[in-house]
Amino acid sequence: MTAAVAALVWSWKRFAALSGVEVYDLLALRSEVFVVEQQCVFLDADGCDGSSWHLLGHTTYEGRPLLAAYLRCLDPDVKYPEPSIGRVVTAPTLRRRGIGRALMDEGIVRSQDEWPGADLVINAQLRLEPFYRSLQFRTEGEPYVEDDIDHVQMRLPSR
Repeated sequence: MTAAVAALVWSWKRFAALSGVEVYDLLALRSEVFVVEQQCVFLDADGCDGSSWHLLGHTTYEGRPLLAAYLRCLDPDVKYPEPSIGRVVTAPTLRRRGIGRALMDEGIVRSQDEWPGADLVINAQLRLEPFYRSLQFRTEGEPYVEDDIDHVQMRLPSR
């Protein structure tokens, strides 16, 4: 039997507003998944965190607080002319519970509130393309390799 997960509590903050504990937790989660689990050696501290909004989804799991989900949304003109969502990650112990979908739904709403009328761009891992399509993202161009992982650029038209 899997342990129950409490409801997610969302925080949407600029980098400067994050506490030291929040920065540590988000970097630890990103490292756990992208570097250790996916065995991808890359520079996670890419200089874009300071020009981003950060969405953190906290919960209680097995009686302890836990960062269950995280993404960042880069300002327009940082990576693309449009705002872009990236570093989408859920805690490995909490997968298959709908947390990734809840994270993206919340991230899309917050991003569209921040930049009304703007499309959103993502660089999705190719294996997750069907998931992002289910959120109404559209594939643009051909797959490409980034950090030894197949990716595809996708766009969510403004609503």
